[in-house]
Amino acid sequence: MITAENLTKRYGAKTAVDDVSFTVRPGQVTGFLGPNGAGKSTTMRMIVGLDRPTSGHTTVGGTDYRHLKAPLREVGVLLDAKAVHTGRSARSHLRAMAATHGIPARRVDEVIELTGLTSVAGKRAGKFSLGMGQRLGIASALLGDPHTLILDEPVNGLDPEGVRWVRQFVRYLAAEGRTVLLSSHLMSEMSQTADQVIVLGRGKVLADAPLSELVRSWTTSQVRVRSPRAAELADRIAGDGVTVTSAGAGLLDVAGLPADRIGDVAAAHGIPLHELTPTTGSLEEAYLALTGESVEYKTKEIA
Repeated sequence: MITAENLTKRYGAKTAVDDVSFTVRPGQVTGFLGPNGAGKSTTMRMIVGLDRPTSGHTTVGGTDYRHLKAPLREVGVLLDAKAVHTGRSARSHLRAMAATHGIPARRVDEVIELTGLTSVAGKRAGKFSLGMGQRLGIASALLGDPHTLILDEPVNGLDPEGVRWVRQFVRYLAAEGRTVLLSSHLMSEMSQTADQVIVLGRGKVLADAPLSELVRSWTTSQVRVRSPRAAELADRIAGDGVTVTSAGAGLLDVAGLPADRIGDVAAAHGIPLHELTPTTGSLEEAYLALTGESVEYKTKEIA
């Protein structure tokens, strides 16, 4: 379990993390989301003792990370895949890390195979592609077979097979009862991976909820209706709290009325239906609605 209590970090006049509190529980994948500059990486760095909080504190498994006797065996961390001696091979890098904790060489071979690095294990890390570098970073995080994993953008640069592997693997680890904190800017991927979502914006916690609850709270459910008498049906179902939008010839998007009620109205008036499909919002839509006022670096919208 990871806990953060009233965590604050200031750099001069700038407050990067502002009174942040949350708990990352074992047995589930917790997504850590937020715009660039929201404070995610700073928070992760404070959890693992790379940055000292201005105030507040964090623990991993009930202990300050700096007081862990064997950090690699308890917490696997990927914050910067480039943090490796570029002249060393992948195998040499992992063996050097393993030596600091008395981890046997066979475990190095295991994580090399597990992360798909076998064919390049003897190659210098400085020659790695972005994706191979990410795989080496993940291998480093897994080296001590830790109970807790903290991964910052682990799928960055990976090919589709690698992205799917990361998704399936972190879910497997969570199912084993481990604690997984995972950051990503890929909303479509996070929607398939995370159980719980923590969203930061301008250094503050904007949301901390199950993914399904977050999407339900910040998006609007609709029903896609297709009928040759769509205009007549639109008149029949109109009312307070109901929004009907034409989505094309014979096509309606209806908000504020469930599919079964729309079907009942259509049947009562003999209106044929060719489609009646409930749709729900996406994590991306919920995220954008939630963080709209917290984006520090905004781009110009394209008309």
